[in-house]
Amino acid sequence: MSRKFFSKKNSIFLIVFLICFLAAYLNPKFFTEPIRRGLLTIAYPFQKTSFLLSRRLSNSAGFIKSIGNLREDNEKLIKENRILLAQLAELKTARSENDVLREQLKLAPFQRFDLEASFVIAKDNPPSESWILIDKGSARGIEKGMNVVVNSGILVGKIEEVSPASAKVIFLSNSSVAINALDIETGASGVVKGEYGLGLNMEMIPQRDLMNKGDAITTSGLGEEAPKGLLIGKVQEIKLSGDKLFQSAVIIPPVKYSDLEMVFVVKEKK
Repeated sequence: MSRKFFSKKNSIFLIVFLICFLAAYLNPKFFTEPIRRGLLTIAYPFQKTSFLLSRRLSNSAGFIKSIGNLREDNEKLIKENRILLAQLAELKTARSENDVLREQLKLAPFQRFDLEASFVIAKDNPPSESWILIDKGSARGIEKGMNVVVNSGILVGKIEEVSPASAKVIFLSNSSVAINALDIETGASGVVKGEYGLGLNMEMIPQRDLMNKGDAITTSGLGEEAPKGLLIGKVQEIKLSGDKLFQSAVIIPPVKYSDLEMVFVVKEKK
């Protein structure tokens, strides 16, 4: 029985048990240290790889987060830049309008008329270019039939339609416009009419009246459709009518109607 108990298998088990007992309770440094070092040596490559991998993952997460932050910052900057550009454009427009207004105010005949300064906000398309829309209307006392001038009293048209905040101006070149006119150099009189947006003709000039190329043509004040003395243009060409009883003249305006940016509505004579 004792031989059986101390068999080879039991002996190995007993030795292992004693070693584990000594390692657990006695914990001799000379015994556990080599094991600990061996385990650390085996685990070191795995530990190093795990550390480096976790650090790279952390850096990648930080990099991705920074990209997201940069994208948000970039979008914010783009929005702010658009706002600044819009404000700059608005300031430039206001400055340009103020420059135009300042220049025109120097030339406008305020000593003679009560004028309403207005900016052009829309125009007729070529080739007719027979009207414009201005940014003042009935709320500012503008009425249909009022005359429209620029610079030092150059008549360019009349108010055709009015709304509270805007008004339509038809140019003298519009075929529906007729103005009593006078040659201030010779006193010859006639009626200036529009030629379907293409130009101005002075008609019904008596054959006996003298006219010269280059003479200034102004409103005569007859008929009360326009105050006297507003410049219409200059004579470019003189022609005889078909019945040879009257003359006609081609009149060239001193301004190009389609280039106007600002006009003055003549509200009443002072």
